[in-house]
Amino acid sequence: MFLHLGGDKVVLTRELIAIINLESPVIAPSTKEFMKVAEEEGFVTSLAEKDPKSCVITDRDVYMSPISSVTLKNRAGFVEKISIKKKRPRKARSVRSARSAHSAH
Repeated sequence: MFLHLGGDKVVLTRELIAIINLESPVIAPSTKEFMKVAEEEGFVTSLAEKDPKSCVITDRDVYMSPISSVTLKNRAGFVEKISIKKKRPRKARSVRSARSAHSAH
């Protein structure tokens, strides 16, 4: 499947490594360092005319996209899995066992 990053650029979703939200107020120092080195090494392609909204890392290149990370993740078909711990249903006690347990006290 292909993912449109903006402009005329599309990448294969199997090549995706990460989609980073550049609009976040907090970006990890290691991510900033990676992006700096990628820029210095010539791996970064800017697809945004103004400030990019997301950084897309593939197995070959890094793209600065004008499209939000949420939109790109939705387009790529990523689904955030929410782990919800379900309560186990209680075993239903028969009326007889409930009465005998109550009368024993």
